[in-house]
Amino acid sequence: MDIRTLSPAFAVTPQIHVSDIEDIKAQGFTHILCNRPSAESAPGDKPSDIEIVAKAAGLGFSENPVVMGQLNMDNVSAQKVEGKVLAYCASGTRSAIVWALSVAGTQPTKDILAALDTAGFPMPQLGPQVDALAKG
Repeated sequence: MDIRTLSPAFAVTPQIHVSDIEDIKAQGFTHILCNRPSAESAPGDKPSDIEIVAKAAGLGFSENPVVMGQLNMDNVSAQKVEGKVLAYCASGTRSAIVWALSVAGTQPTKDILAALDTAGFPMPQLGPQVDALAKG
């Protein structure tokens, strides 16, 4: 896994597998958030497969499928999950974008953009969107 930390309580990674669940738990994560639509996932990697194993391991699991080009405020709201969260999608990028939008207004935009950059997702173009959401 290529886990990239965005905040003490939130990290992102590319597609996970059921074989990763114990390692995810061992790293202190308490919730897995799937941002990948089921139709994009290979057999055995479907969100429903991951959810069964995650819940059996005592982890929370939720789906917030994000289709690029169709990101909406419901996706942004659903990204706000309690606990130490590991969000995944195909590459981690969608999860990082939705995180940035979901934390708008909770910290300065420059800090959100810096967290993305440090994690390997440089996206200064998100600044105006984060600012707009922060103003609510």
